[in-house]
Amino acid sequence: MLRDPDLISIQEARSLLERARQAATELKEFTQEQVDRICANVVQAAVSGAEEFARLAVEESGFGRVESKTEKNLFASRDLWAYMRDLRTVGVVRADEANRVYDIAEPYGVIAAICPVTNPTSTAIFKILCAIKTRNAVVLSPHPRARRCIGAVADRLGRVARESGAPAGAVGCLQNVTLEGTQELMRHRLTDLILATGGSGLVRAAYSAGKPAYGVGPGNVPAFIERTADIRQAVRCIVESQTFDYGTICSSEQSLVCEDDIAEQVLAELRAQKAWILSPDEVALLTPVAIKNHVMNPEVVGLAPVRIARLAGFEVPEDTTILVAPTAGVGPDFPLSREILAPILSFFTAPDWKKACDLCIDILKLGGLGHTLVIHSNDESIIWEFAFKKPAMRILVNSPSSQGGVGYSTNLVPSMTLGCGSFGGNITADNIGPLNLINLKRLAFVQPEFARRLSGGAPVPSAASGSSTPTAPPRSESGSAPTGAILPRFEAGGALPVFRRGHFEIPQRRKP
Repeated sequence: MLRDPDLISIQEARSLLERARQAATELKEFTQEQVDRICANVVQAAVSGAEEFARLAVEESGFGRVESKTEKNLFASRDLWAYMRDLRTVGVVRADEANRVYDIAEPYGVIAAICPVTNPTSTAIFKILCAIKTRNAVVLSPHPRARRCIGAVADRLGRVARESGAPAGAVGCLQNVTLEGTQELMRHRLTDLILATGGSGLVRAAYSAGKPAYGVGPGNVPAFIERTADIRQAVRCIVESQTFDYGTICSSEQSLVCEDDIAEQVLAELRAQKAWILSPDEVALLTPVAIKNHVMNPEVVGLAPVRIARLAGFEVPEDTTILVAPTAGVGPDFPLSREILAPILSFFTAPDWKKACDLCIDILKLGGLGHTLVIHSNDESIIWEFAFKKPAMRILVNSPSSQGGVGYSTNLVPSMTLGCGSFGGNITADNIGPLNLINLKRLAFVQPEFARRLSGGAPVPSAASGSSTPTAPPRSESGSAPTGAILPRFEAGGALPVFRRGHFEIPQRRKP
């Protein structure tokens, strides 16, 4: 009998992967209607359990807000489903009739999904739904401080998926979590793709596991308030973002930059919205508590401002929304200019928007390259200058950053995993979603001109002349043409193949 926790975890990872491999083999034969039916039931279970999962997460991790985590769970289920309900992820998902090129979706197979402690249950819900939608099996590896709440999500959603027709093993979760078990999960021959959400060390491990991997970088997000902005509304956005689960989303603002001539107005509005502007002595007390060994102290992550202040040795009112720390510069000599996933903002001023632009770039370079930047402005020309010049993959305008980056208050793809592109050392800059979890095969017909040359100039049969080759999108089992975000609408009457019962069926073409 195994007694070593590391060996137990490794063996559990292997067993879960073996079950997931069998499930993935079966899922590959499912139709679009089958996976959508399973997803719809899983979404319903996630929505009904959203508050319960949130309470479990707060109780286990010791930080965050139940109401915010409930909202995140709903976002990762209800809102994600609204986005992906009509996405085609089975069979022909895109058809270019003019050039006779067709994209056919193929699942990866088995996904190793690493989930963080900051957004544990919402990330687990998100990854389970994206995997099922794309006919992949998924094995979750929870952060040790969120093992129970993530396990509860996997157990319930996995059970609902099985009851709805998914094979056993389609959703798995490590219960005995160790570093060695997680490494085995990522490196094992049965793992086809790694979806890693967590700290930089974890992401580096995912990229070095020898598997295709989506990892995401840290976010040291600057928010710039430009002089044409509605200052009251801009500050309201920032306060809303910082109080949303106490800043635990990686796209939350970390620094606030404004121009010199509106600085007093911004500070006055911050005070009016119950932010606490720290004195130099309070900044000195807060710094070693918030930052340890040049990185954020995990003991302050997701705590209320009043609790953080007490840890630092000073008092603030109970209803304080943000701790605002005036900061003289950016870099190692100014620790509070780093990322801290808590309601703490460094505060900077600049003489004009161009200097502010440079300052925002410096902040991004200090651990936030490629992630997110926010600009509050009503000057379109300046907004576009920021969009073109900033090394950030999400430029949010007049929005709370926590909610905007993940696609809640914007129309970005709803996601709990945000890529940072090559700036942040990531393979993608996407808000990662279901379309990142499929391979696309291409069916490409010979060009007519090339075919004529090969045949010595003889005419080439066309679809209009009675060819039996496909010329319209696949039909669903109900007989209606599918409509999805990546499959254009076509006129009825075509006959592309339908994926049904493990193979493609080609319907008879209608006669003219």
